[in-house]
Amino acid sequence: MLVRRSALAMLALMIGLGAACGGTAHGGTAWAAEKSTENRKDPTRATGLPIPRFVTVRVGEVNLRSGPNGSYPIEWVFRRKDMPVEIIQEFDTWRRIRDWEGAEGWVHQSALSGRRGVLIVGQTRTVHQAPRSDSAVVARAEPGVIGSLRKCRDDWCEVELRGYRGWMKRADFWGTYADEKIE
Repeated sequence: MLVRRSALAMLALMIGLGAACGGTAHGGTAWAAEKSTENRKDPTRATGLPIPRFVTVRVGEVNLRSGPNGSYPIEWVFRRKDMPVEIIQEFDTWRRIRDWEGAEGWVHQSALSGRRGVLIVGQTRTVHQAPRSDSAVVARAEPGVIGSLRKCRDDWCEVELRGYRGWMKRADFWGTYADEKIE
């Protein structure tokens, strides 16, 4: 019994010392809590990628929710695969996105793809063979047509629209920022 009592006394002494050191910067539970906070990932910067940024919708139907969780109500449903959208906020595995008309909502990251896309806006637009207005016309694209974004040089971007590949003025579609360089 003597051994047991000394072990209990030692344990009590250690607990007492731990509690006494708890308020200091180098000991006790305050320090442990501070270190665990430093190591925790910020859920509002889940990927570390720039915000805002453009991505595309991965699937044919995506529910946009009012908040970053599957239990929030559905406010919009996007039904166009490969449509470009803009990520404007992150929270854990959820992304708040905006479409070209300004509709916003939260979607799970699995519904999005990092590929870049374009959406023709305004009126019928011309796709050129080279990044010049005087180059040959490859195709004409109606508003609402969705395509892939390949690269951009200054005001011109190389796109692929339904099998036609060529160059368009950046202002003729939605899916890139004015000063963004894309290789």
